[in-house]
Parts: sequence; C-alpha cells; structure tokens
Amino acid sequence: MPILIVAVGVLILLFLIIKVKLNTFVSLIVVSFLVAIGLGMDINKIVLSIEDGIGGQLGHLALVFGLGAMLGRLVSDAGGGYRIAITLIDKFGRKRIQAAVVVASFIIGIALFFEVGLVLLIPIVYAIAKELKMPFLYLGIPMAAALNVTHGFLPPHPAPTAISVAYGAHIGQVLLFGIIIAVPTTVIAGPLFNKFAMKRFPGAYQKHGNLSGLGPRKEFQLDETPGFAISAVTSLFPVIFMAMATVFSLLLNEHSKGKDIIEFIGTPGTA
Repeated sequence: MPILIVAVGVLILLFLIIKVKLNTFVSLIVVSFLVAIGLGMDINKIVLSIEDGIGGQLGHLALVFGLGAMLGRLVSDAGGGYRIAITLIDKFGRKRIQAAVVVASFIIGIALFFEVGLVLLIPIVYAIAKELKMPFLYLGIPMAAALNVTHGFLPPHPAPTAISVAYGAHIGQVLLFGIIIAVPTTVIAGPLFNKFAMKRFPGAYQKHGNLSGLGPRKEFQLDETPGFAISAVTSLFPVIFMAMATVFSLLLNEHSKGKDIIEFIGTPGTA
C-alpha cells in the first residue's frame, strides 16, 4: 500500500508539472504533503519531515551545485566547450561526425549541467550540420543523448550524487559503473536510434528551424579560446579525481598510509 501511495504521488507530480505547468518546486511540496497524509503521518510532523528532507539533500549537494556551476561557467564562457567540440569534429571528419559530436558532448556534459551544455552546443552542432548539408537532428539527437546520459548517470552531477548518498553507495564506484553503462546507452540512444528514426519519421529530418529561441549567444574565435588539452582536462578534473581515488582505494588495504587522504580527494565536494 505505501508503494502504491508513493506511485500515485509521482503521477500527481508529473500531472502538476506537465499538464498544469505548476512550478516544479511548488509541485514537489504539494505532493510531499499529499503523500505524507496518504501514508498516515502525524499531521504535526509533516512540515518538519519535509524540512529535514530538503535540508538533508541540500547539505550533500550544496558544494556540488555551487562549485559545479562555477566550473561549468568557466569552461563555457572561456570558450573551452567550443574548443572541445570544434577540435573533435575536425579530427573525426565527415564520415564519423556523429561519433565526434557524441565524444564532444560527453566531455562537455561531465562539466556542464544539461541545460547549459545544450545552449552551448546547439549553435555549434547547427552550424556544423548546415556546413555539411546534414539534417540538424542527425547530429542533434546524439548530442542530446550524450548530455542526458552524463547528467543522469555520472557523479558529480546532482541527481546521481543525491541517489548515491541516499543509498549509501560508494560515489567512485557509482561513477565507474555509470561510465560502463553510459557509453552503450549513449550509442543506443544517439547514433543507433538515429538510424531507426530516420526511416520511421523521415519528415522530422527535413525541418531546418532557427536558433532565435536561444536568445543572444556568445561568439568565439577559435584562436582566442583555451587549448584543447587544458579545456578537456579542466572539464574532466572532478571525474579524474574521483575515478583515481576509487581505483587506489580498491588496490590499497584498509590500513594503508594515505588511504584517508586519497578517499578525501575523491569525494564529490573536494574533487
């Protein structure tokens, strides 16, 4: 019965956000009250429970949100994301252009929140598609797949970090397993899905659209942006720290010197 009540709560949440267009935060609060009442919680403890839940989550995610947003802004505004995308597209060439978009989006997606990566990459992918006379969706779907997967699967992004904390999972192991799952998921949801969609919905690939909905965008000159190596390494730094810490923790025994320091470096906030 409790699971059924929670499931109904999730459906109400989706209805309020998608159909009623109610603010997401307000929707979550409303549904929290409804689920608490449905579960028979003492009415005087409902607000305290919601406050504890919000506070507990923000306590774990505040550093990830704040510093992650700063790192993403640095990579984006300095032109690092632009450099990564253009360099990989040039190296891979026309025949492997989808692979280039996937790899570039994957690297950028690790550093940037989904919506930031989307706004950064859409103009680049749009311009590349126009230059190569390809449908925008042919490159746009692999881009969106890679950004979605990194945002949803890989710490230190907020959602996978929060889930790891909630389940008491080792954050580094979640990252390593996340990468193992993320790569085939991106390939299936991106390039492979493209093949199916182009046959099933060919009309969608004939539309051109425009970028006016994105608003004003920063223009970059390639020679004024940071180099590819520093851009990629900066984007991947948190993941590199967390992955290295996990590997060393698995190799070292419980009483090894320096293990505490390595594990400290590998936590999302420190990384």
